[in-house]
Amino acid sequence: MKTKFITLVSNEFKTPLSGILTSVMLAGKYQLTEQQDKREKHFNTIRNKVHYLDNILNDFLSIERLESGKVNYKFTEFSLSKLINEVVYNANVTLKSGQEINYPQNIENIMLRQDEKILELVLSNLLSNAIKYSPENSQINFDTTLEDKMIRFEITDQGIGIPEKDQKHIFERYFRAENALLNQGTGIGLNIAKVHLENLGGSIGFTSTENVGTTFTVELPIIKE
Repeated sequence: MKTKFITLVSNEFKTPLSGILTSVMLAGKYQLTEQQDKREKHFNTIRNKVHYLDNILNDFLSIERLESGKVNYKFTEFSLSKLINEVVYNANVTLKSGQEINYPQNIENIMLRQDEKILELVLSNLLSNAIKYSPENSQINFDTTLEDKMIRFEITDQGIGIPEKDQKHIFERYFRAENALLNQGTGIGLNIAKVHLENLGGSIGFTSTENVGTTFTVELPIIKE
C-alpha cells in the first residue's frame, strides 16, 4: 500500500507540475500588449493546475487525519449561500469550454450549523468530478433541498457515467472506474467524502448511467451539535 501510495502521489503531481512549468515558459514569450490574450490562456492553465494540486493535498491530509484519529470537527453557524458561492467560485476556475454550473440563488436566509470546511471539501470534490468527467458545452446542476431537519445537496452531470459493474466499488479507497482511468485522479476523494459525512451524521449516495451522467446526493443534519 505504501509503494502504491508513493507511486500515486508521484504520478499525480508530475503531470500538473510539468503543465505549470511549460505554461510559465510560454507565457514569458508573450511580452507585447496585444499578446495579452495568449498570456491569459497560459495563466488560466497555471491556475487550473494549482487548484488541482491543492485539492490533492487536501485529500492526502484528510486521509492522514482520518487514519490517525486526529480529525477535530469544528461546528460553526454559517449561511448556505456563502458556502455554495465559495464552492462554485472555486469550481469555475476548472470549467471546460462551454460548461455551465446551475446553482440555487434564493438561499440567503438559510443557516447551517456544521463543519463548514469539511462540507466545502466534500462538495468541491463532487463538483470537481462532475466537471472533470463531463464534456465541453454541458450543464452541471447543483441543487439543494431542505427536508425537516436535514439538508440535501444534489450534483448532476451529463458525463461519462459509472459502469454498472464498478458502482459497488466507487467509495473504496484508490478505486477508479474502468472508463475513468485516462483522466487524472487519485481514487480517494469519494472515500474521504463518505467517511467525513458519516462522521457528521450524514450520508452520500448516487445514481449513474454510463454515457448519460451521474447524480451524487449528500444528506446531513442542518444543525449538528
